[in-house]
Parts: sequence; structure tokens; C-alpha cells
Amino acid sequence: MTTSSRVKNYYELTKPKIWYLLVFTAFGSALTASLLFHIPLQPLTWVLLIGGVAAGSAAADTLTSYNDRDIDAIMNRTSGRPIPSGRISPKHALEFGLILAGISLIFSWFINVWAFALMIFGLLDNIIIYSRWLKRKSQANIILGGFSGGAPAMIGYVAVTTQNIEIGLVMAGLVFLWIPTHIWSLALHAKKDYRRAGIPMLPAIITEKKSVRIIAGTTLIMVLFSILPFFFKQFGLIYLITASIFGAAMIALSVWLLIKPSEKASWTVFKFSSPYLTALFIAFMIDAIYH
Repeated sequence: MTTSSRVKNYYELTKPKIWYLLVFTAFGSALTASLLFHIPLQPLTWVLLIGGVAAGSAAADTLTSYNDRDIDAIMNRTSGRPIPSGRISPKHALEFGLILAGISLIFSWFINVWAFALMIFGLLDNIIIYSRWLKRKSQANIILGGFSGGAPAMIGYVAVTTQNIEIGLVMAGLVFLWIPTHIWSLALHAKKDYRRAGIPMLPAIITEKKSVRIIAGTTLIMVLFSILPFFFKQFGLIYLITASIFGAAMIALSVWLLIKPSEKASWTVFKFSSPYLTALFIAFMIDAIYH
């Protein structure tokens, strides 16, 4: 195996599409806090923040891949991943994940104690509570496991300040509430895979009719929650209009899924959910500039 192939395999092991978005929420919350409260971050802190969250998110994805290697081999959607396909051994994946986790903890320690504590929490929640414990046992797996998804946004915020912490909590809360719609719409699309692997993801263990109702409900809650920052008087019309337009699109897609359940509809909801969250964090930053 060539060096470039090996690097590509390890990069794929980290599930970059996932950690790209998480790093962006950390960046977005940090820049928003910096602009709102006129607290500039030093270049070194930016390096520690982006590098630490990237390493931590990649570590979580790598170590959950290690935990899930047996079920990944069963599911069609995941059987080609580096571990089940044999491109990376479980031992090497575990070592790589632990190294990344160590880097993330070192980087976050040098930011501040709050970032360090949140990094520990995020890693434990995702790797242990979700992947090792809840994923195979509870239909509520992604709800309790979803707290780790909001950790990067909180790390970004506390890297700047702990004042008006409710803003950071709402930004993290948006990610937390986004996760059920994002994951359950994917699980509805791939429910046969989850059933084959024996994973009690909600759409795999209840009827399609109930699943689409729950997805529509979680989407509505997420969109309503997304309007909350406007009432903190720290964000203005730029954020409100963005959240309203993209929220209306999310609700429309969920209604489409509710009225006419199909793999195409569930896949569309899943695919649009990431641009939706990205748009909200872009709106946070732009609004903070002009507010």
C-alpha cells in the first residue's frame, strides 16, 4: 500500500463529512462571541480551537468506527469503510483514535479549563455513552448521545468568553436538536440496514407512519428553537430572516415526508439538514458583524 493510499484510508476513517461541520460550529460560535463582545482571539487560540475540535471530532468518529466494526460489516451502507473492508486493522484504528483524542485534550487544556472539560464530556458521551452503550440497546440512543454534537459549539464559545453563556447554550442546543432530524431521516432511508444489524434506531423499530410523524415533530421543535436567539436582543433581522427562510424549507420537506413517505423524501430531508445548520451559523456570524 502506498503512503498516499494509507493517508487516504486514515482520513476516511475519521468521517470528515461529520467533523467538518462540527469544526464549523465551533468556529462559528467562537467568531460570533468574539464579534458580539469585542473580544479578539489570539492566533494561537484559533489554532488550538480549530485543531483541538478537529482532532476531538475525528477521534470520536474513529473510535466509534472501531466500536462499530462488527455492525458496519453487516450494513450495506457501511461495509466499505476502512475497518470492515480490511484496509485498516482494528488495532491500528484504535491506536490512531486514541492519539487524536490525546491531541484534542492537550489542545483544549491550553485554551482553558472549560474547553478541556467540554472536550472530555464530548468524547465520553459519543464514544462510551452513545457508541458503546446506547446505540445497540436503546431507541433513545441518539438523544442522549446527541449532547456530544453540541459540545464543539460550546467549546468555541467558552474559548472566547463565559459571559451571556445562554447564547452559547442556545447555539449548542441548536446542534443537539438538529441531530434527531438529521439521523432519523437517514435511518428511515436505511432502515433495512439497521434492522439487519440489530440496531434499535427509532425508524427501524417502529412503523414508517410513526417515524415520519416523529421526524416532523423534531423538525418543528428545532425550527421554533432556532428563532429563540432573536429574542436575546443580541441578534437582529439578518439572523431572524435566515432562520425563518431555512426553517420554512425544513418544515416543508418534513411535511412532504409526512404526507408522502419515501426513501427519496427521507434522503432529501437528511441531505438538506446539513446546509440548514450551516446557514444558521453563517447567519450568527454575519448578524454579529452588523448588530
